[in-house]
Amino acid sequence: MAHTKSQGKTNQKSNRPGQRRGVKKFGDQKVNTGEIIVRQVGSTFHCGEGTKFGKDFTIYAIKPGIVKFLKKFGRKIVSVVKA
Repeated sequence: MAHTKSQGKTNQKSNRPGQRRGVKKFGDQKVNTGEIIVRQVGSTFHCGEGTKFGKDFTIYAIKPGIVKFLKKFGRKIVSVVKA
C-alpha cells in the first residue's frame, strides 16, 4: 500500500517556465526584418512605422533599420526608421 494519501490536483501542478516577456531591442539598436522588438500582454506599446503586431501583441520589425521609442497622444509608440 502507498504511504502517501492521494491529494488530487495539488500534487499535479508542474513548475512551468516564464514566458520571457519584455523589451528585446532597445532604442537606437539595429534590427532586421522579422526581429521581435517587444513581447507583451495587451497593447502597452503601440506600432509605429516599420512595425506590426503579432496575434499575441508581439511587436516585430517589417523593415530593417533602427528602433525608436516615441510618445504620441499619451501612447508609447515603437517604430523602425532607416539606418
